[in-house]
Amino acid sequence: MTAIPQRHLGTSGPAVSALGLGCMGMSDLYGPADEAESIATIHAAIDAGVNLLDTGDFYGMGHNELLINQALRDRNRDDVLISVKFGALRDADGGWRGNDARPEAVGNFLAYTLRRLGTDHVDVYRPARLDPAVPIEETVGAIAEEVRKGHVRHIGLSEVGSETLRRAHAVHPIADLQIEYALITRGIEKDILPTARELGIAVTAYGVLSRGLISGHWTASRETKDFRAVSPRFQGENLDHNLSLVESLRGIAADKGVSVAQLAIAWVLSRGEDIVPLVGARRRDRLTEALGALEVTLTDADLAAIESAVPEGAAAGDRYAALQMAHLDSER
Repeated sequence: MTAIPQRHLGTSGPAVSALGLGCMGMSDLYGPADEAESIATIHAAIDAGVNLLDTGDFYGMGHNELLINQALRDRNRDDVLISVKFGALRDADGGWRGNDARPEAVGNFLAYTLRRLGTDHVDVYRPARLDPAVPIEETVGAIAEEVRKGHVRHIGLSEVGSETLRRAHAVHPIADLQIEYALITRGIEKDILPTARELGIAVTAYGVLSRGLISGHWTASRETKDFRAVSPRFQGENLDHNLSLVESLRGIAADKGVSVAQLAIAWVLSRGEDIVPLVGARRRDRLTEALGALEVTLTDADLAAIESAVPEGAAAGDRYAALQMAHLDSER
């Protein structure tokens, strides 16, 4: 494989590999993971030229940060950029207890993250969700203070709308917005993406394979005991409809000699140089498949065929159950 191209996290952020590695599934939410294979996958990603590792301090209640720490022990810390989400509150049973983005909480969460990662700085630090009790200006102001101290290099946001982007960016430059974006999840295109581009803010897109739904590997008979078991898009008639969309993509992928997953990732890559897809590979074979998307060139005819097969709004069911939905400006 040729060298991985780079993209910038906005006008204020660093250069990163055109694909980032989302590490959440190595610790949480997608069922058991093999720790040795997870570390091998992180190593393989770095060796291939992937330099953006995405995590959250609540993934496995700190386990994911400790895993990254272990993986980086025989790698150069400065060869990677670590993006961390904070503020999501968990309990001992793995439940969710809201979000805390108070200024005094920022430094507390960050202190624990730095210790678990075994580093003196986080490259991009962001609240995982908007805290409805705290003005975004206060949260960003507190992170900006950590930037001044050298503990944080850049500030990001996650799952917020246009109004919040503008208010936050007025306090301190925002490098990137992390938000779900995929062929069947295109809600950001109307307002959020244009606002980010106006402000010079990149998008790190997660869920590019819609939690495996449009990977080409999911089947209607597959059973799951993770959070997808209650995800509307994986239920009953919704699942049947959504998998029919995947079959339409499969024909296009076959004509190009690529996998469905590669086609779906390449589509996100084609949306602009300011968009960096995060792939949640937990195994080296899935990572290799995802990296192959970098070698896929989509022509105008390809894009038209994909649009015809999966037009905007084609998916059945919401991307999350109601209680898991982010509170975007447009939803208030």
